[in-house]
Amino acid sequence: MARFEMLEDGFGAMGATAQADILFELGMMYATGRDCETDVVAAHKWFNIAAIKGSARAAELRSELSATMSKADIAKALREAREWMTMH
Repeated sequence: MARFEMLEDGFGAMGATAQADILFELGMMYATGRDCETDVVAAHKWFNIAAIKGSARAAELRSELSATMSKADIAKALREAREWMTMH
């Protein structure tokens, strides 16, 4: 399964636009099942984080994806995004 390594040295020093682009791509990977199984919770999580980092497209796709998700799945995705943001 393809993943971006978020713990690499220098990730935090990257520009916000580059971070948002990478996080957006993670959302796309999980939303489309590219190199992994489709996972709407993970896709929502990464789109949410990318949106926080400034990606307008991620915010749009997060909103579209939310319309297809249960409230429990949305809550799980938001919780996971919050946990990731706290750790990074």
